[in-house]
Amino acid sequence: MATLPAFDTDDLKDVVGGATYARGVEHAKRYAIAEPAWSPAKGTLSGPVPGSRGDTYRATVYFHTIEGEPAELQAGQCTCPVGYNCKHVTALVLAAADAGRRAARPVSWETSLGYLLEHEPVTPRTPLAIELTLTGRSPLAKLVKQGKRGWIASGLSWTKLAALHHYDEHPSEQLRVLQELFALYQAHNPSRNFYGDVRTIDLSGFDSHQLWPLLEEAATHGVRLVHGGKDLGELDPPTSGDVCLDVTTASGDGLAVAPSIRLGGVPADAVPVAFIGSGGHGLVYVDRADTERSDDPAGWRLRLARLNPPAPPQLQRMALEREKLSIPPGELPRFRDEYCPRLRTVATLVSSDSSFTPPKVSGPKLIVHAEYGKEHALEVSWEWAYRVGESKFRDPLGTEDVSGYRDLGREEKLLAALDVPPGFAPRRKRLACEGVDTMQFTTEVLPLLRGRPDVEVEVTGQPADYREAGDSLSIGFSTAELVGKRDWFGLDIAFFVEGHPIAFINVFLALSRGESQLLLPSGAYFSLLKPEFQTLKRLMEEARMMQDKPSGPLQISRYQVTLWDELTALGVVDQQAEAWRRQLADLRSLDQVGAVDPPASLTAHLRPYQVDGFRWLAFLWKFGLGGILADDMGLGKTVQTLALICHAQASAPFLIVAPTSVAPNWAAEAARFAPGLKVVVLTDTLKKRKQTLAEAIGDADVVVTSYTLFRLDIDAYTEREWAGLVLDEAQFVKNHNAKAHQCARKLDAPFKLAITGTPMENNLMELWSLLSITAPGLFPNPHRFEEYYVRPIEKRGDPEKLGRLRRRIKPLVKRRTKEQVAADLPEKQEQVLEVNLHPKHRRLYQTHLQRERQKILGLVRDLDKNRFTIFQSLTLLRRLSLDAGLVDEEHSGLPSAKVDALVEQLQDVTGGGHRALVFSQFTGFLDVVRKRLEAEGFTYCYLDGSTRRRGEVIERFKTGTDPVFLISLKAGGFGLNLTEADYCFLLDPWWNPASEAQAVDRTHRIGQTRNVMVYRLIAKDTIEQKVMALKAKKAELVASVMDDGNAFGSGLDAEDIRGLFA
Repeated sequence: MATLPAFDTDDLKDVVGGATYARGVEHAKRYAIAEPAWSPAKGTLSGPVPGSRGDTYRATVYFHTIEGEPAELQAGQCTCPVGYNCKHVTALVLAAADAGRRAARPVSWETSLGYLLEHEPVTPRTPLAIELTLTGRSPLAKLVKQGKRGWIASGLSWTKLAALHHYDEHPSEQLRVLQELFALYQAHNPSRNFYGDVRTIDLSGFDSHQLWPLLEEAATHGVRLVHGGKDLGELDPPTSGDVCLDVTTASGDGLAVAPSIRLGGVPADAVPVAFIGSGGHGLVYVDRADTERSDDPAGWRLRLARLNPPAPPQLQRMALEREKLSIPPGELPRFRDEYCPRLRTVATLVSSDSSFTPPKVSGPKLIVHAEYGKEHALEVSWEWAYRVGESKFRDPLGTEDVSGYRDLGREEKLLAALDVPPGFAPRRKRLACEGVDTMQFTTEVLPLLRGRPDVEVEVTGQPADYREAGDSLSIGFSTAELVGKRDWFGLDIAFFVEGHPIAFINVFLALSRGESQLLLPSGAYFSLLKPEFQTLKRLMEEARMMQDKPSGPLQISRYQVTLWDELTALGVVDQQAEAWRRQLADLRSLDQVGAVDPPASLTAHLRPYQVDGFRWLAFLWKFGLGGILADDMGLGKTVQTLALICHAQASAPFLIVAPTSVAPNWAAEAARFAPGLKVVVLTDTLKKRKQTLAEAIGDADVVVTSYTLFRLDIDAYTEREWAGLVLDEAQFVKNHNAKAHQCARKLDAPFKLAITGTPMENNLMELWSLLSITAPGLFPNPHRFEEYYVRPIEKRGDPEKLGRLRRRIKPLVKRRTKEQVAADLPEKQEQVLEVNLHPKHRRLYQTHLQRERQKILGLVRDLDKNRFTIFQSLTLLRRLSLDAGLVDEEHSGLPSAKVDALVEQLQDVTGGGHRALVFSQFTGFLDVVRKRLEAEGFTYCYLDGSTRRRGEVIERFKTGTDPVFLISLKAGGFGLNLTEADYCFLLDPWWNPASEAQAVDRTHRIGQTRNVMVYRLIAKDTIEQKVMALKAKKAELVASVMDDGNAFGSGLDAEDIRGLFA
């Protein structure tokens, strides 16, 4: 167990107050407090603390620790009514300190072994015994102890046993076992009054069979069984026995039936005088010679026997009253055939004079009756068969035994030994089967039952000729054109068994119901558990789920070539529509894209991976398909797209929609790499320009507009013919409910391309949004896509669904990471710089953390309702991790360790002739940094969302000499090419890894010639460290689908928030 570091107890007194400290000291002295648990990772000390009124509370104390320094106590919480910095918190801390001092004192090995070898001194103690007396038919047990003149009961009673432990007068083991015996007696006699002195207990009411092992254990510890009569001494140890019914010859050729006693399996001349327990699990008896010698029970030597089986009350009565029954000669057959089998359940039948032999009862045998009907109908019933003497009897399964001849134990064992499937197990009601169940019962269950000697099968009707016909199964596929549907084709699947066709719907329904076999009317059947059928079921489910109308006829989209390939791998292709065959051949040639050379009008020299990307785009353009170019930021997606536009030489213009800040970049890049293209950038609405769209764009080859203008003038754009639609920074349309997304879907263009380095930032529906624009036939319905792919992958991490999704999107999504094209980029090194807050800043942070933690952890149960409040708290803690003045101006004078660390780094960077980008999500913190840089004499450029003339600011940094560029993460997350800088500082982390990656890629991109250094400044032991861990988890999201990862995550959920406040 981890040990609490040293700390100053004066801190405890300062935190809880002098009065509470004094009460806590007294509480720690009065109550035993278990050693608390110390968590170094959380900085918490926790454990249970006894309350003053018998309650137990749980206290948790929070410490701030720095390696090599004493721990600093912050605050304590408790589940007691006070709740905060109470006496229980104080006592817990004092107990931990005491445990630490004890742990610090080493104990020698001699001392430890000495404790182990110590023996308690042996003190003579007075032994106890149980005295047995007989009062009427009640055997009474009383506690006695050894006196000077024999056994005496002075001062003893059953109820005083617990108190005797404190006097050390009697052996402790004897007291313990006698207490257990009395407790068992009490438990089985809840209606009796055990208050006051209970001197005797009546063993006839001792219903627990555990009496016998307890008596044996008591004997091993020296507890004796003694008689009440002084001269009779000790009882013999208990033996085993049973009460039988002895059938002998009576006068007049009749029979006499009387109880008799067997001890150890041998007839005994014993007289029963009492039974132990109402169920008769024990017997008190005496020798017959004792009863003949005296009528006074006080002079009889009592003996005990454990009965197996127990004697029921009626048998007890007969034995005690020594009752003998007479059977007249004329009733002997009825006694033998009707009563003897039933008497077996009461007692063993014996005949001491060998005059009577009980009838032999044979059985049980299980009778299975199978009645076959038409169309694979079957009814099964079950019966028990017995033979009693020469007579045969049958009882339906599950009925009560009113005859007495049945052996219910053997029946249960026989049923338990039947190795049949649970659905066909014997039952009371008739079993009705049909279809596959009838076939399974006939081919699997009946052969098993027929092979058992204790089962008999009876069959009526004629079963079908059931046979496995899987070897003759064949599957065929075909497609047909659908009128009015360019992207969709009809899909048909045919099955044949033993040369006969099978309706597809029958196979599909059987698969959807999860049936293991499909049975035909002829009795032929085949397994549906074969891998090809499970694959077919999965593919059919996928095909139906991806249709607009799952209940309609099967269809397949031209975008679903991988689905068709997986289908046809299961069988043969019977017929294909010509258009489908042609498009299929085109799509399959994607992996063998021809060596299309980049157009001569493109002045850029494309890298090998960019040439590959251009050829992929040219392929999509040729066949009128859309796609997503999802290369990492900085890999040249813009120049690849310009290469395609030059290659297309389309008669209509391309429409490019981009964020407002990025739109001018397209014109600049086109002028640089494709000067032959005429590019028009629209910066105002048509209404404001007082122009039509045709007048505004003239004979342009490329039209660039913003998402806002595209949305406002969508009617004009939809009326125009376009060669293609390009959506730059396409994460802007990732919300499929947003107007911009709907406008992109509405625009009719033969080619649509989404460009984004982050096709997914939080969840799979963002990917669906882009595909629904660029490849609308791949996954037409968002709800079915969510049900079929999103939930299994995001919630359960389903690897099969994940692999299938990647296969489906592969032809239409092109993504290369920087790691894959590392040879074309300079090295990027990333480092985390941990910063320790100033002590006063730390105390302020811890105070706010405890307050926000108490507030938030109760709200996460309803995350959607309380999301705004929760994020307010998160933002407060994130701001406080940067600078105390961002939360309260009163603390603006506190030193900011993060600003100090940044300035120190920038002095080294700029001193070596390097330039740096500095990112933060909080413009308020950027203002703090600005003031410090001015004070230190740094020149800089500044950009946030409110900056006007954004382009001029960027150009000033690119062409000027300012060594530092301060940028808000939101304003500079995309559309910037700042390869002039080779250092990047991220001042505050966020759990969306894509946002940070975009910022870093402003400088680590094509065109950069130097190594890039990335520094993340993290405040140690704050929420920022938790954010870093959460960000690493979410970074696996894109990798699992777009790259080669296996893990998967989703958006920020309640568990994530709990982790941030832990």
